Amino acid sequence: MNGTRKVSGLALAAALCLILGNGLVANGQAPAAGQDANAPKYTLAEYNAYQACAGEKAPAALLKCLDDFVSKYPNSTLLNYIYPLYYQAYSAQKNYTKMIESADKLAALGDKVDALTRFNAYFAHATSYYSMVSDPTAGPAASKDAALSKAAQDSVASALKIMDELKKPDNVADDAWAKQMATSKITLNGIAALAASNVKDCAGAVASYKAVLALNPDDFTSSYRLGLAYMCMNPPQQIDAFWSIARAVTAKGATQAQSAKVKDYLRKIIANYQGGNVCDSLTDAEVSELLQLAGSTVERPGSYSLPSAADLTTAQKDMTILTVMTDLKAGGDKGKLTWLASCGLEFPDVLSKVIEVVPGTDAVVLKMAFVTSDAEFDAATVPNMEVKVVGQPDAARIEKDTAVHFTGTLVSFDPDPAFFLHWDKAKVKAEDIPKEKTPKKPPVRKPAPKKPSGT
Repeated sequence: MNGTRKVSGLALAAALCLILGNGLVANGQAPAAGQDANAPKYTLAEYNAYQACAGEKAPAALLKCLDDFVSKYPNSTLLNYIYPLYYQAYSAQKNYTKMIESADKLAALGDKVDALTRFNAYFAHATSYYSMVSDPTAGPAASKDAALSKAAQDSVASALKIMDELKKPDNVADDAWAKQMATSKITLNGIAALAASNVKDCAGAVASYKAVLALNPDDFTSSYRLGLAYMCMNPPQQIDAFWSIARAVTAKGATQAQSAKVKDYLRKIIANYQGGNVCDSLTDAEVSELLQLAGSTVERPGSYSLPSAADLTTAQKDMTILTVMTDLKAGGDKGKLTWLASCGLEFPDVLSKVIEVVPGTDAVVLKMAFVTSDAEFDAATVPNMEVKVVGQPDAARIEKDTAVHFTGTLVSFDPDPAFFLHWDKAKVKAEDIPKEKTPKKPPVRKPAPKKPSGT
């Protein structure tokens, strides 16, 4: 579906780094040599070499300058400023592999750099992965690379873990900081979920999408893709999938077109889950009920479920019209399951008493009482079934108060107090239809014989 690969909040990645400080996309500014007595030591030559690189604008020239610096000063304490410049140059060239490599080198400095710098390194790795798999050229192959996916997920985990160590800058308001922290968590978990989904790590995708939705419950994309992740698990968690996809349909962030398209998809997968034979009206009712429930809570209640095709097949075993009527009248969960299993089914040779015959142009309607014994037959005076007989005009000759057998499709029912079954596409057993009466021909009168002449 269009737009479902978007990671919420990723557009704020650059803003995040700028708020947090000397991020990889920002030009970190090293202090002048000797300016801070407590700062890591480096020579004036190192500082000047760094400044020369920081002043380069062209990516190729910048990369050459940085390579020269690392060659001369492989153990410089300014590397935490050099690696972000590498990242900047490779980003301009869309060299995603090198972007990730630069971010990893910065992260590898470990305790030599502060928590903020390490966070930005892990964050940069994750966003570089997202840019790579989203690229029309590099994306198709990168999306299938399990090693890239695992590395992205590990970087996200490291970034999320280190966030607890980050200190709010004095010049940032508390609410702005809290909002930015939530945004970064949404972004990171969204990337981890995408990485997991790309390599069919369905359980990992579920965990990450749930983390996104814990912070942004009305995110259309994450709700929809969480549903897909549930469906790809082994075995598929289809009820949870239905719930998550229903959450996408009702999400405040969904457009009308997105909501309509996902609703159609939800209806289709529910129908398939139930075998594709449930009456359309019942499937529509199930979808409506699910949307109403899912729109009010993120987590699926343990009591919510839908019968599967296997459940319906079991319910159909040894099913008769008598058991159907008994269950429907009793109601409850058993009655609901029975109706799902029986609606749309064709039942053969149903014996009933005819109460009324309504002839018609396209169909003959028989109002009948279902009976199971002679005593019930004799006592029946009120119909509890309406049978639409199609393509059998001779059925109009059926007489009131007679017993007939019919085969038909059960299509609906009216509950008590006036319980009534409705049938369609029915055919009456030919032997039960009275033969057409042949009109009697008038007797043939023979002409009287002529009298003999002359008498």
